Amino acid sequence: MTAIPHHRTAGQAGPTTVAQAMRPAELRIDTNTMVDKAIDIIHAADVDHVILHAEDGRCLGIVRRAQLAPYQTRSWYTARTPIGNITHDRGPFARPEMPAIEALATMRARGMRVWAVTDEAGRAVGLLTPDALRAVLAGTRSPLSAAA
Repeated sequence: MTAIPHHRTAGQAGPTTVAQAMRPAELRIDTNTMVDKAIDIIHAADVDHVILHAEDGRCLGIVRRAQLAPYQTRSWYTARTPIGNITHDRGPFARPEMPAIEALATMRARGMRVWAVTDEAGRAVGLLTPDALRAVLAGTRSPLSAAA
């Protein structure tokens, strides 16, 4: 395995952080959203995951398209079951100030393809992927393009 060095950009103090690699966490659903509605949202947005949040805005985890596969055949169950009652990826979550190299190691160890990034209040502020972390660490993705 090749070690990835800490990458620094001009004017940046310290190692590369999660904040430089994350993208905004735009698509969110709350725990009371019914399973069939969550399936519709994921399909309509053509995404692989959505952030699951509590009524107070705190991030509870990520619901992935693959986790909804058993519910694709619509039934009374999908129309009456809140998404918060089914299996979803839960915390702990990454933090913006976390070193990118540490986040990448954590994602590898846990086999994660996406990881929620939360602020001090527990609200989702971004999403992280191993590819984005590797790109920032290798210097092929600038902090300004990280939000794109």
